[in-house]
Amino acid sequence: MALVEGQKPALFCYDDAPMKTTFTHTPEQQLELLLQGVAEVISKHELLEKLKESYKEGRPLKVKMGADPTAPDIHLGHTVVLRKLRQFQDLGHKVQFLMGDFTAMIGDPTGKSVTRKPLTREEVESNAKTYQEQIFKILDKDPAKIEIRYNSEWCRPMSFEDVIRLTSKYTVARILERDDFTNRMKEQKPISMHELLYPLIQGYDSVALESDIEMCGTDQKFNCLVGRALQEEAGQKAEVIIAMPILEGLDGVKKMSKSLGNYVGVTEEPNQMFAKLMSVSDELMWKYYELLSDMPAAAWQARKTEVANGSYHPKQAKQELAKEITRRFYDETKAQEAWNYFENRHNLDQSVDYKQVPMAPGSYKAADFMVAVGIVKSKSDAKRLIEQGAVEWVNGAQEKRKVVSFSEAIDLTAGEAGLIRAGKVFLKIVSQ
Repeated sequence: MALVEGQKPALFCYDDAPMKTTFTHTPEQQLELLLQGVAEVISKHELLEKLKESYKEGRPLKVKMGADPTAPDIHLGHTVVLRKLRQFQDLGHKVQFLMGDFTAMIGDPTGKSVTRKPLTREEVESNAKTYQEQIFKILDKDPAKIEIRYNSEWCRPMSFEDVIRLTSKYTVARILERDDFTNRMKEQKPISMHELLYPLIQGYDSVALESDIEMCGTDQKFNCLVGRALQEEAGQKAEVIIAMPILEGLDGVKKMSKSLGNYVGVTEEPNQMFAKLMSVSDELMWKYYELLSDMPAAAWQARKTEVANGSYHPKQAKQELAKEITRRFYDETKAQEAWNYFENRHNLDQSVDYKQVPMAPGSYKAADFMVAVGIVKSKSDAKRLIEQGAVEWVNGAQEKRKVVSFSEAIDLTAGEAGLIRAGKVFLKIVSQ
């Protein structure tokens, strides 16, 4: 039965007669691989049954992932789900990558404490174009393994009558079970009607695509559950939900997000990508190994044990991870160059292209010098970093020393340049 009058879900599927596939892995072998690194599956039994049916019929499963193109770039947090999609492709299944161009103009309320500002159609279309370019850094672009869809295909033609009919399939009480809405109601913050419709529209995408499986982050589970319910209402088999863990950003606290500035973009230049990955904490590094590395779990867990017992340095482990991820988006040469650049930069090598700051030659007290060149905002900040052992100075003769007192002298000789590090900030000071 169709949820919307005159609209049949099959209209929106390009592969009503998909090509037969010969699978190289049994359903049980596929299940074992697909469950690796997964946070939750609803449900494992249903997933195995779908894999068995697919294997018997030689029919690829349709694996959906939806993304609202609300920003022009994707980051490593997005790739956690994309990598699992690639695993499905490699096992012989087909990805339905859904661009939520229609829902992006509504604004997903997930994780939001206030109403999200909707985007214009022009902004969404521009972002969607760059999304397509970037996802193929991870996904196989073979048309037999992926189809790109836009939910405006079926959402934009819907009449108001269609919308009313769709809303009748789900209760307000169930929509308000979302933590986002519950918290906002308690705090007496407004919830717009269009936000209540968002989960229904996202759920209807699964009906339109007749998806077998939907991939998401754990924060999107509620919306996916709505999709399961609507599929059953439409007389379809409910999709299996595979929820992947959320990747914390570089701060190790909040979800990786471009708006929070704690992200690593997949199009960032190699040196920047490598350096950002080196900034993660030693503890968070292992979460990145688990979700972003191709290294087998047993191998990185053994490395973690070696770090814990002191036989392997955490910096080396982090460099290996940073190189692997940088290589994934570039190549071996670029990744090794990024490693070398990082090493030279942190060794305060004069050959590295640091940001330059002009300064009159002379002898300065360390704290005064740091404020004058702008590497800190105040003398108290300078003192704190010095006490932490986080300040180094290299003179024109390439003699490096750690600054241990805020009153010790830093000498800048006429005609020469020096390098200073304060925490993770580096500057080249040029005498003038």
